[in-house]
Amino acid sequence: MTIKVGDKIPDLTLARATPTGPEEVRTADFFGGRRVALFAVPGAFTPTCSARHLPGFVEQADALKARGVDEIACTSVNDAFVLSAWAEASGAGGITMLADGNGDFAKALGLSIDSSRHGMGIRSRRYSMLVADGVVEQLNLEEPGAYEVSSADYLVGQI
Repeated sequence: MTIKVGDKIPDLTLARATPTGPEEVRTADFFGGRRVALFAVPGAFTPTCSARHLPGFVEQADALKARGVDEIACTSVNDAFVLSAWAEASGAGGITMLADGNGDFAKALGLSIDSSRHGMGIRSRRYSMLVADGVVEQLNLEEPGAYEVSSADYLVGQI
């Protein structure tokens, strides 16, 4: 079942890189009590993700925060070290990178996709969402191969 507006984010563990190694992040803690703009990409360093999706959220960070977003986060089925390197290479220091290394979060949301024919295995679908105190307020799910409704510009226009 695919997550929808009004649903609570499932309580799982993601990871983020720190100077001392990966740090576990409980989704209940991360999304609880605040408003988070979350976007997901099929993979760090991939063409659309690197050229458009991540840079769009970097560029729109001030606009999102002016509309009451407390934090902007990106998730991908990559490890914490890859996401950290991608953020650094992309100048995305203001975006929290949440690694979904085994794809458990994508699967729990019902937003995983089999990209095996591209040599990528199980990945996350591309989407953006606004989460308020752990509950999905907006969900913008892309069709496979598309990039339109999951953009930062689109999300800014919704809030």
